[in-house]
Amino acid sequence: MNWIKKVFTISDKIKKILKKRPTKEDIENSKWISCCGPILKTDLNDNQWVCNKCGRHHKVSSRERFNIFFGKNNYEILKTPIPKDDPLKWVDSKKYIDRLNEARKKTGQDCAVMIAVGKVDDINVTVGAINFNFIGGSIGTAEGEAIIYGIQHAIDNNNPFIIFTTSGGQRMHESPLALMQMTRTTLAINELKNNNLPYIVCFTSDTAGGVTASFGSLGDIAIAETGSNIIFAGKRVIESTVNEKLPDDFQSADFTKKHGFVDMVVDRKDIKKVISNILSILLKKHSKEINENNLNDVEYDNVNTKEAS
Repeated sequence: MNWIKKVFTISDKIKKILKKRPTKEDIENSKWISCCGPILKTDLNDNQWVCNKCGRHHKVSSRERFNIFFGKNNYEILKTPIPKDDPLKWVDSKKYIDRLNEARKKTGQDCAVMIAVGKVDDINVTVGAINFNFIGGSIGTAEGEAIIYGIQHAIDNNNPFIIFTTSGGQRMHESPLALMQMTRTTLAINELKNNNLPYIVCFTSDTAGGVTASFGSLGDIAIAETGSNIIFAGKRVIESTVNEKLPDDFQSADFTKKHGFVDMVVDRKDIKKVISNILSILLKKHSKEINENNLNDVEYDNVNTKEAS
């Protein structure tokens, strides 16, 4: 075999290998996921989607978040209003309506935000959770409506309101209509506080843009899940603006705690216990299980407990 034939033979072999590379759909349907190494999804699921080797907290869907927080089947998901789809008839590389339909099929959700009600140690709570897999957890009119609906439910039922955030910010496909949700959700939270109900925000990885700049920053208590990043503008954007090198851990959970933006950084397995203890204090409900000893069961320091407005 001469060198020309060898080149074409090698080229054909490379093409065959590339054709066999897994697609995005293959990866999503695989039993394995990449972390510090390959790990079975079932093993991650058994450990609340936290790697038992490196401690990485993987993103979870809204339903998975509720399962972790309330316990499986110990909550009720509320049906939230869905406004008209694609009000601006947005088209970029594909139609926005097609992106919505794909996200709904992928996640089984109507929008990126789900609202559930349940109990945490006999305390009735209303909880919102954002799913990053729904167009990057971005906030449009449907998501704004869901959050406002959840807050109104909390007010009507005298419940604390808790939200778990993970988002790229406001949804560009809805332009000013998406930006309006920053104001609308802020006004809704003000009503919650006017009714003297606790509002707790739990930042999970990653939360950015308009979410950080609106309802994400208004909690009476702000918790950051271990490994999360809390961002407004991206690090490189800020560096190019201020012409200064920022710390390596800039915008990390620990960095934001150190600089007073969040009250504590908590592992996923401890979040329910921490929130239960906080609510028991804010609501002055000291049951026989809430005492000085079990308040120290979970290790967290420098907690700046704010009074509920």
